[in-house]
This record gives sequence, structure tokens and C-alpha cells, in this order.
Amino acid sequence: MKDLTPDRSSLDPIEIASRDEICALQLKRMQWTLAHAYDNVPFYKKSFDSANVHPQDLKSLDDISRFPFTVKSDLRDNYPFGMFAVPQEQIIRVHASSGTTGKPTVVGYTQQDIENWAALVARSMRASGTRPGDLVHVAYGYGLFTGGLGAHYGAEKLGCTVVPVSGGMTERQVTLIQDFKPKTIMVTPSYLLSILDAFRAQGLDPRESSLEVGIFGAEPWTNAMREEIEQAFDMHATDIYGLSEVMGPGVASECVETKDGPTIWEDHFYPEVINPQTGTPVADGEAGELVFTSLTKEGFPIIRYRTRDLTRLLPGTARSMRRMEKITGRSDDMIILRGVNVFPTQIEEQLMKIEALAPHFQIELTRENRLDVMTINTEAADTGISKEAGTDAGNNLAQLIKEVIGITAIVNVAASGSVPRSQGKAVRTIDKREI
Repeated sequence: MKDLTPDRSSLDPIEIASRDEICALQLKRMQWTLAHAYDNVPFYKKSFDSANVHPQDLKSLDDISRFPFTVKSDLRDNYPFGMFAVPQEQIIRVHASSGTTGKPTVVGYTQQDIENWAALVARSMRASGTRPGDLVHVAYGYGLFTGGLGAHYGAEKLGCTVVPVSGGMTERQVTLIQDFKPKTIMVTPSYLLSILDAFRAQGLDPRESSLEVGIFGAEPWTNAMREEIEQAFDMHATDIYGLSEVMGPGVASECVETKDGPTIWEDHFYPEVINPQTGTPVADGEAGELVFTSLTKEGFPIIRYRTRDLTRLLPGTARSMRRMEKITGRSDDMIILRGVNVFPTQIEEQLMKIEALAPHFQIELTRENRLDVMTINTEAADTGISKEAGTDAGNNLAQLIKEVIGITAIVNVAASGSVPRSQGKAVRTIDKREI
């Protein structure tokens, strides 16, 4: 793989500023955000008043811990536009979550919000190794989901040529990659695996493709998955982080020269990590739930939003701003199986150790005789594998899961192509225990 480390002269000055400069900017912007939210969003005025706290009480960054959290149900309770802090005519774009577990969470953007978002995605892409003039294949979904348009505007802001493919029509994705020869692809890691399968099904060597940079987000993925992707395509695989409630993709991004966890763009977002049970902030380096306060958002300011993502805050390396450890899972994605906490990424990590198995899987949870049962449906990596070899591979995976994670699981190994493919975020767990 090529060395794609950016020239430091191309970086935004704040990316390599001193910590004192970064913190001073954060404090100034946080004071503005709290006042903006309090003065213009009835929910925040009521929330702050109930907690007996006022924006003027923020004298230092640590004082943010005195303010109440915002959770997803607050957004749904104020559906559709109750969390907006500017008049409707100043909102130029609306995005929303899928709403699969209730009403969608709706977010709005002013013109300045869109410009900031595009600039941060452009910064993230540059950090990942993409350069002005590069051709970028965007395979995130377009529409209410923030991924496609967020990537699109960021790529244009950086000065790239954008191919707005969106998700789906996997064979066509391969054709366009072969014909247009993009340098960068922006896609969920699970869908990239489907594209990889399509390359191989067409008898094409993915390592001979033009792709040099993959920017992957929207779902947790492991370093083992990174290695699989990088080896398969001979390209750099970097992690981009974001969520619609905070902005969309581009809240944080890995730097290609280190690949040691996404750098948080702290000039626009203030991160905390809390104990998910008590809500108490923990020290940098300790694991917990990620919380964000926006610092520059006009249309939809967000105060101490509990993301449910589990990570740690780490010192900056390639940039002065702090990093977050790659997301290990979400507290609401955690599986509790017979008293043991399990995340799908833990299963993926063990699966990637078995060469005979493809990196596609789905977890099914059932209850038999009052006991929880985990079944992992996966598939053979090779269409020519024998039934006996498949059984052995499944037994090896079950043994690894027992030894490393400490749970007993049933592993079913089906023929190649049997596990449902995702064209967006992968559906890793199907819980049938309440049915």
C-alpha cells in the first residue's frame, strides 16, 4: 500500500494546535451552545431549570458534567421539529433515523451547519488518505440516512469527483469500480464484504482494482476485519465515526498514518465518557459510554447526548485532538446470555481467525426450557469445501468462543452465500427470546 500521509501544511491549523488552544476554543463555543439551546429550545430550558443549572454556570469545561443528559427518547418525545433552535425557514435540510424501534429521530441543519459538516467530512477524508482531484465512489445509502449525502458533500468540499452510487445492485458496484477506477470508496464494512464477494464471483482480483482508500463507518467493525479488507484489496481501511443526532459521518476519523482509533474533531464536538450505569464521567483511558455536546450546531444543538457507543478517550497522536478507541459495541446492542455480556464484534473477532469461514454471520437468540440459546449462522469461505470440513470449522469457532468469550454457542456452517447480505448497516442479531 502507498504511503498516503498528508502534508502537515495541508492540515487545518486547529488540528495541530496546542491543547490549551483547543480547550480555550471549546470553552468559548460550549458557552455559546448552552445559551443558544437554553434560549431557543423549550426542552432544554425545562431540562436545565429542572436540574437547577443555567448556561452562565459553565465556567470551565468540567462544569458540563453539571448539565443533564439528552437521550434518544427526548428526541422522539419532541418529534418532529421540537428540538430545532432556529425558525423553520432557516432549516435547509432535514435528516432522520430509520425509526425501526419507534418514531424516527429528526435532525435539522442550517446553511452554516451544512457547510461545517461538509468541511469536517472533507477533513476526515483527507486524514484517511484521499486528496483533491481523487475519484470517490460513495456506496452509503442516500436519503434520510446521513451517510450518503454527508459523504457526498464532504467529497465535493475536498475537491474530489463524486460517483453517487448509493447502496444496492452489487454487481453494478463492481462494474463501476472497474470502469471508473475510483481511488476511494466510502461504504459500510459489511457491504464492502458483499462487494468483495461480487469481485470474486466475477473472477476479478480485487487487489488489481484502483481502490487505495476505504472509509468505513455506520457500524462497529474490528481490527481483524480491517486486516481482511486491506489484504483483499491492497488498500488502506480507515474508520469514520458519526451519528445523525450529533451531525452524521465526520464527527471523528482515523488518520491513515496511524490507524489507531478515530481522532475526534474537538473544535466542533466535546466528548465525554461516562459510566453507563451511574452516568458519572470517567477519566480518559477508562472504558465507558461516549457522550457528545455539539459546539457549533445552529439548527439542532445537542447537549450531553448519550450515544450508547462504548469506547475510551485516548491522547492524540497524528493530531493534537483526542482519539476514541474503535467502538467495541453499543450498550443497546449488548447481548446478555446466561449472565455474560457479549457484543457481536466479539463473535466477529473469533470468526476472522477461522480461514475456512467467510466473514459473514448472523446471531440468533432463542429460549429453550427457560434457558437462552445462541446460534451463530455463518458460511463457508469456499464453495468447494466439504461438509466435514465445514463442520470442523464450525466446531473450531464454537471452541474459540467458549475459550475466549466464555459462552457456549451453536455454530451452523452453511454454503457460501447463505447468510443474508446487507446493503447498509448489517443486521447482526435476531432476538427471538420474547416471541
